[in-house]
Amino acid sequence: MALPFGVIAIYVALAAWALILIRDLKRGSFGPFLWVGIALLLVLNIRYFIEGAPDAIAFFIGIYDVLDNLGVSATGGAAALAPCPDNACTVWGDRFVNHPSWGVAFHDRFLNGSNFRNTLLYVHLGLNSIVFVLMHIQLARTGSGDHKTMHKLLGRISFICLTLGTIAAVWLASQHGDVSEYGGNLSVYGFWFMSFCVYGCAVMGVLAIRKGDSVSHRIWMIRFVGSMWGAFWLFRAMLLVTGPLMRNWESASILTCIWFSAPLGILIAEIFRRRLDRRATVALNTN
Repeated sequence: MALPFGVIAIYVALAAWALILIRDLKRGSFGPFLWVGIALLLVLNIRYFIEGAPDAIAFFIGIYDVLDNLGVSATGGAAALAPCPDNACTVWGDRFVNHPSWGVAFHDRFLNGSNFRNTLLYVHLGLNSIVFVLMHIQLARTGSGDHKTMHKLLGRISFICLTLGTIAAVWLASQHGDVSEYGGNLSVYGFWFMSFCVYGCAVMGVLAIRKGDSVSHRIWMIRFVGSMWGAFWLFRAMLLVTGPLMRNWESASILTCIWFSAPLGILIAEIFRRRLDRRATVALNTN
C-alpha cells in the first residue's frame, strides 16, 4: 500500500505550526502563526477545486483516520466509526476500513449528491477562503492614514463574500436533518448557530463603523476574526481530540465541534485583544 504522503505532509506541517505557536506565545507576537494558518487553509480548500469534492473529502478524512482508529482493531469498531463502499472515502487504501462516521456521510453526500449541493459547497469554501485572507490584510492595514480607501474597499468586498458564503453554508446545513452521523437536527441548529456567531460579529462591526465608532468596529472585527478561526481551525483541531475520545457515541464528537468551535474562537480572540490592549496602555503610560 502506497503511503498518503500528502496526509503525512499535513501532519508534519501541523507539528511545525504547533511549535511556531509555542514560540509566538512566548514572544507575544503571532504574525508567523497566522500566516502559516492562512497558507494551510488554502492548501486544504484549494484541493476541492483541483480534485473535486469527493477526492478532497477523502483526503480530509484521511487526516482523522489515524487517531480515530487508534487502539481499535481492524475487525473491531465503535459507534462513531463506519465503513464506506469500496473504502473510497480515504486515501489510506486498505490500511483503515473504518472511518469517522461523519466523514463517511460527508463523502457520500458529495459523491452521490446533486450538482447544486456541490455548487453550494464550492461557493462556501471559495468565498470564505477569500474572506479568511482579506480579514488578515484588514487587521494588518487598518482604516487609518494612507490605507483608508483600500481598507473600505476590501471591507466591502469581504462582507459581500461573507454574506454569500454564509448563505451557502446555511443552505447546506438545512439539509442535515436526516443525517444521523452529523447529529440530525442538532447539527442543523449547530451550524446555523456557528453561522450566526461568524456573521453576527461581522454585522456588528459594520454597524459600528457606519455610526463612526471605530473603537467598537475594531473590537467586533477582532471577534469576527476569532469566530472565523474557530469555525475553521479550532473546529478541525477539536475533531482530532474529540474523535478518539468520543467514538463510542456516533455524533458526539462532530456536534461538540459544531456547537463550540466558533464561540470558543470569539472568546480566545477577546482574551488576546484585551491582553494586547492592556500591554499597549502600559507602554503608552510608560512613555
